[in-house]
Amino acid sequence: MVQNPARRTALADAAIDVLAREGARGLTFRAVDVEAGVPNGTASNYFANRDDLLHQTARHIHHRLTPDPLILAELLRAPRDRALVTALMHDLIRRISADRAGYLAMLELRLEATRRPELRTQLTGTIREDLENNIAYHLAEGLPGDRDTVVVLYLAMTGLILEHLTLPEVLGVDGLAALVDTVVGRTVPAT
Repeated sequence: MVQNPARRTALADAAIDVLAREGARGLTFRAVDVEAGVPNGTASNYFANRDDLLHQTARHIHHRLTPDPLILAELLRAPRDRALVTALMHDLIRRISADRAGYLAMLELRLEATRRPELRTQLTGTIREDLENNIAYHLAEGLPGDRDTVVVLYLAMTGLILEHLTLPEVLGVDGLAALVDTVVGRTVPAT
C-alpha cells in the first residue's frame, strides 16, 4: 500500500462525502477517485479492498469528529457540574452539525454493517472503544454521574443527533439547544 498520509486523508474525506451523498452502495473506488479529483485507480492503491476502505473511513470519521483540544481545554476550565456537561453536549452538536457529511456517512456505515459481518465487527470495536473512552474520560474528569449516566446520555444524544441531521423538522430546528439542555438536565444528576 502507498504511504502518503495527505493523500490517504484526502481519499478518506472523499469517501465520507460519497457515503453521505450516495450511501454505501455508491461507495466505490472509482467514486472516491472522482470525488477526490485523483487519477482512476488511486484509491485502490491506498485501501486493500472495499472492507478496508469502509473500515478506514469509519476511523477517519471518528477522527474528524474529535473535539478541538483548545475548545475542550477552554470548556474544562469550568466547575465539574451539570452545566459543564451541557456545554460539552452543545459542543458535540456544534461539531456534528459542522460535519454533517461525516455523521451521515457514519450512519450509512452502521446500516452497511448490518449486511457485512466483518464491517460489523470492526465498527462495533471502534464505536465501543469510543464509548468506553468517553465513559473513562467522564469519570476521570470528575463530571457528575456514573457509567450508566454516560451510557444513557450517549443514547439520548445519538437519537437527538439522528433526528436533527436526517429529519430536522420532526424536532424543530429552533428548539435544538433547549432539547440538549433537557437531555442533560434529565440525564445528569445535579452536583
